[in-house]
Amino acid sequence: MTRQEIHTRLGGVFREVFDDDTLIITDATSAKDIEAWDSIAHITLICAVEEAFKHKFSLKNILTMKNVGEMTDILQAGEMR
Repeated sequence: MTRQEIHTRLGGVFREVFDDDTLIITDATSAKDIEAWDSIAHITLICAVEEAFKHKFSLKNILTMKNVGEMTDILQAGEMR
């Protein structure tokens, strides 16, 4: 899967989790950019991404991801458990 395909798919997951059809994500998008992105939403988002991509993030990945770009990098590299 290409980076663009991953990013497009992630955009759909973000729009669904945050219930915002107008939400547009970039590599720099982080929790500080989305008002509804709190700790509960973060857990929901991680679970939704894992389900959409049929993979599990490692604990290290979950703890170190800072933005959508890093999430995309991890998904593209297949560094998931």
